Amino acid sequence: MKELKEKILKEGVAIGTQIVKVDHFLNHRLDIRFLDKIGAEFRRRFEGETVDKILTVEASGIAVACMTAAHFDFVPVVFAKKAMPNTMTEGFYEAEARSFTKGTVSKFRVSDRFISEGDRILIIDDFMAHGEASMALVNIVRQAGGTVVGIGAVIEKGFQGGSDKLRQAGCHVESLAIIDRIDDGKIMFR
Repeated sequence: MKELKEKILKEGVAIGTQIVKVDHFLNHRLDIRFLDKIGAEFRRRFEGETVDKILTVEASGIAVACMTAAHFDFVPVVFAKKAMPNTMTEGFYEAEARSFTKGTVSKFRVSDRFISEGDRILIIDDFMAHGEASMALVNIVRQAGGTVVGIGAVIEKGFQGGSDKLRQAGCHVESLAIIDRIDDGKIMFR
């Protein structure tokens, strides 16, 4: 998505060779008009797919998932929780994901009331690096007996191999901007 690449170059900041900071429009301060364009692009990329629900991870994936849902006839958005809330007293699906950016392992949990057998799920997130978060969400959907119709990432760090791993697991992956490398503070796109 050309407009996204331009926005990353104009408003994003490369940190070292691994991190791209886009908090000015994507995951700290939100550019709602631009997020609507992102949602429309995901709709175009997954045209023809029947989507019952959109699944993401708290917190930074929620805004993108909600804006995407508006382009899929306002299907429900379900988000995996990273911490066990006191209110999750019934059954849930759970999968672990390592965050290489934060250096932590999280357990993602989704109440079994929100994903059902036969659900056709589109996974949406802001970033894809090693694919750990998306793979954990795929695992949760499969535990529930649902089908992953696709995985959409706003920004993919292609040099970290996440989408390759997900495609090998049989997933349809669409990334709106793929970064091949970061050199001397310069972001290079595929």
